[in-house]
Amino acid sequence: MAGLIYYFAFGSNMNPERVVERGLKVKNQVGAVLHGYRLEFNKRNQRSLLTGHANVEYAPARMVEGVLYELSSELEILKMDPFENAPINYGREAVSLHTDVGPCWAWTYFANPALKGNGLLPERSYMAHLLKGKPYISQDYFSYLENHEVLEA
Repeated sequence: MAGLIYYFAFGSNMNPERVVERGLKVKNQVGAVLHGYRLEFNKRNQRSLLTGHANVEYAPARMVEGVLYELSSELEILKMDPFENAPINYGREAVSLHTDVGPCWAWTYFANPALKGNGLLPERSYMAHLLKGKPYISQDYFSYLENHEVLEA
């Protein structure tokens, strides 16, 4: 999708400091909602058989909250691909989001089906990155994340 300058983060990149550390040039960030999906931690971590990383799965009556980053150019998203190990671990696709100022299209990442598993949990240190997105998500969604079962690493 040519000209797309937005990136929607629902996992560890909800931490704006992490995105900057990864070298993305960001103009702005706001909260956004992806309707018709649910958050799962079903993307297997290569280091641990029990550990899951964030993914979104189709679920018509659900929604995922996250951070929408406005990138300085359409090429900035290419800097994120190596961190997501795209296209091997995750595939990058454009999704339609809802924001306080209206609808918006953005890139996001979906886990490769071959790398998904059941019964996985995020590590506490991983979940801490999601919780850094607190200024951009609702209190209910923050509470959901904060109370989600985690693995102690």
